[in-house]
Amino acid sequence: MKTRKVPLRKCVACQQMMPKKELIRVVKTPEGEVMIDLTGKKSGRGAYLCGSVACFKLAHKNRSLDRALKSPVQSEIYEQLARDFVAVEEEFINSRNGSEDDE
Repeated sequence: MKTRKVPLRKCVACQQMMPKKELIRVVKTPEGEVMIDLTGKKSGRGAYLCGSVACFKLAHKNRSLDRALKSPVQSEIYEQLARDFVAVEEEFINSRNGSEDDE
């Protein structure tokens, strides 16, 4: 049986290449709304971040989300994303650990 190619993406904060499933996608929808997309399937321009709060803070400091999403991200959106990121981080880590157990 042929092994599947694992899609790789780069974290916009730390610039590290990782499998797509190990990163959290932040998407800017066609309506201009910026949100976290755990499914990876929402339409819009996406940027990937490692599943750690440290990487999110680095992205905020360097404004790398602005560059990746090709539009300025307001500070209140960063604050909302930070709250969402902390809430989603544990769920993301659990789902990632669960998928590793399946393999």
